[in-house]
Amino acid sequence: MKWIWRGLLVLVAVLVIAFLIFRTPDTDAAAMRAKYGGAPSQFVDIGDGVTVHLRDEGPRDAPAIILLHGSNADLHTWEPWAEALKGRYRVIRFDQVGHGLTGPDPKDDYSTANYVADIGAVADRLGVKTFVLGGNSMGGKHALAFAIAHPERLTGLVLVDGSGGPMLKLAAKDEKKGSGNIGFTIARMPGVNLLVEQITPRPLIAQSLEQSVSVKSIVTPAMVDRYWELLRYPGNRRATLKRFSQPYDALAEGDIAKVRVPTLILWGEEDRLIPVEAGRWLAKTLPNNTLVTYPKIGHLPQEEAAAQTLAALEPWLVEHAAPPKSRQPSP
Repeated sequence: MKWIWRGLLVLVAVLVIAFLIFRTPDTDAAAMRAKYGGAPSQFVDIGDGVTVHLRDEGPRDAPAIILLHGSNADLHTWEPWAEALKGRYRVIRFDQVGHGLTGPDPKDDYSTANYVADIGAVADRLGVKTFVLGGNSMGGKHALAFAIAHPERLTGLVLVDGSGGPMLKLAAKDEKKGSGNIGFTIARMPGVNLLVEQITPRPLIAQSLEQSVSVKSIVTPAMVDRYWELLRYPGNRRATLKRFSQPYDALAEGDIAKVRVPTLILWGEEDRLIPVEAGRWLAKTLPNNTLVTYPKIGHLPQEEAAAQTLAALEPWLVEHAAPPKSRQPSP
C-alpha cells in the first residue's frame, strides 16, 4: 500500500514541476501598453468601468469608418487598411473587451448585446454620429448585430469573413485539408481548456495562426509575439474561456434579412474557420450587398490580401462614405 502512496506523491511532484516549468504567466500590463499602445493609441473611458484601447486616425471632418477585429485578435489586424485609408477617411479601430489592451469586461459580460453597446459607446465618446462599420470574423458578427439594432447610424457595412450567420460546414473538397485551428479547439475542451489560463505556449499560438491563413508569410515572429503577449494580458485568457464556454448564438435570419444598409462582403475562399459558403449565405440573405471572394486566401483577407481587398473597398467607400461637401472637388 505504501508504494501506491509513494507513486502518487511522485506523480504529483512531477505534475507540479511540469506546471512550474511550462507555466506562462500573465504579461505585465504596463509593459504591454508601452509596447503596443504607443502613439497614435488612446485609452478612452466609455463607462461601466471599461477603458478602451483605440486608434482614431485621419481628418476629423472626414467620413468615419469603425473597424472591429476578430476573436483573440486586436486592432493591429487593420493596420494595412488604416494606412491606406487614413488620408481620406477617419479610421477608428479598437480592442474589444476581452482582447488586446482593453482587457476583460469588469462584469464578465461577453454577450453580443454588450459588444454592440460598446460600439455605440465608442462612437458616442468620439462624437461620431454616422459611420461605416466593418468587422472581421467575430467582429463581423458584432458589426452585423449593430446594423440590426441601429441601422440609422450606419452609411455602410463591411463584413470580412464575418460570423453571425448559421454555422456552416466546409465544402467536401476543403474538409480534406482540415478545418478550424488548434487554439480554438483547445479553448472549447472542458477541463483541458482550464490549463490555457496558466499554460499557453508560444508554439501553440504560432500553429493556430498558421492554420487560420493561407498566406503563411504574414505569420511573422512579431505577429506571433503580439497574439501571444496580448492573449496573456491580465484577464484576457479568462475572458477567452468565458467566451468559448458560451454556445454559438447565430443572429436570426429574419433580422439579418431586414438589414438594408449597403453591405460589402469580402471573403477568403480558403477560410477553414468560417467557410466561404457562409459569405454566400449572407449574400443571399442581405437585401443590399456586394460579394467579393478571393482564391487562395484564408481567414484574414485584410492582411493576407491587403491590396486586393482595398481595391474592392475603396471604390465602394466612394459611393457609400462620400467625403463631405467641403472635401469634394469643385465641378
